[in-house]
Amino acid sequence: MEQATNRSLNSFRRVSVITVIAVYLLILIGGIVRSTGSGMGCPDWPKCFGSMIPPTSEDQLPKDYQEIYLNKRLAKNERFVATLEMLGFSEKAKEIANDKSILIEEDFNPVKTWIEYLNRLAGVVIGFLIMLTVWKSFPLRRYDHMIPALSVFNLVLVIFIGWIGSIVVSTNLLHWMITLHMLLALLLVSLLIYVYHRSGRLLKTKGVKMHVPHRIELVLGVGTVLMLIQIVLGTQVREQIDMISSSLGDMLREEWVGRTGWEFVVHRSFSLVLLGIHLLYFFWAFKYTLRRSEVNLWSQVLIILIILEIATGIGMAYFGIPPFLQPIHLLLGAMIIGVQVILLLEIRENIQFRLNTN
Repeated sequence: MEQATNRSLNSFRRVSVITVIAVYLLILIGGIVRSTGSGMGCPDWPKCFGSMIPPTSEDQLPKDYQEIYLNKRLAKNERFVATLEMLGFSEKAKEIANDKSILIEEDFNPVKTWIEYLNRLAGVVIGFLIMLTVWKSFPLRRYDHMIPALSVFNLVLVIFIGWIGSIVVSTNLLHWMITLHMLLALLLVSLLIYVYHRSGRLLKTKGVKMHVPHRIELVLGVGTVLMLIQIVLGTQVREQIDMISSSLGDMLREEWVGRTGWEFVVHRSFSLVLLGIHLLYFFWAFKYTLRRSEVNLWSQVLIILIILEIATGIGMAYFGIPPFLQPIHLLLGAMIIGVQVILLLEIRENIQFRLNTN
């Protein structure tokens, strides 16, 4: 591969890494938005209180601002309900149309407004970074046409995630929409990691390949699916916590966990299952891979992240759900998925090498 293409490839991979890091920072900021109850800090989208720069005091808003933005959200919801009905999701459309919580309009809070505004600014930065990856990917189409194709798909996905974010706001943080928003963010991270990994195949220098047993990939694949289920369970627990917090006026935090339902018990117990499966994976990875190989090193990172994830979960359960632990717990879960994707790609490449050399 000529030198100019090497420069293009290295440039693309640098931007890809920066974009992945930025997405994780956005997930962390989103966790801060959730833990501080700032999700409705801006009642409209993409602007905030109708401005590119939000107000700092209620005096800057019309006296009937709550009614104004409620009507705007309801108009958007009507269009969304009509879209769902057209796509055949009649039950979900009816659920949104009859949800009275959507009619609640929060009072202006400058701190919450600016937290949510910074979250949106971070989202804009992600959008520009994704566009940059698309531009940087075009010189690589001669060698792998899937790299620019997937980069363009990531751009479309980001736009879709932004639209879903606007629906989250218009539906007053409808719970299942928040879960969907989170899962789409994880899909974006996974695809960005995949494109980065795929571009690495174009490098002249290749890492050392190993004869990795297929069962390692199988156990890790099961662990990845279970981790996604655990994240969904976690969002359901979080939804319960939000309702309990609202009913208690954000007081008596030490009682919140005790008032949750079966989802919390399952979520807590499921973490031990996940730990056991990943310890089994780690034992096999340590046994069958080279000590300084990427698979071995990333496997160590994975176990550390899982232990930290369980530790932050214990901290929230037994110390009244400290607000600072919530976004960290969310970020660690998202990072676990990212590392699992990296490992699955590395292991699959090594298994393919074994099959080709047999």
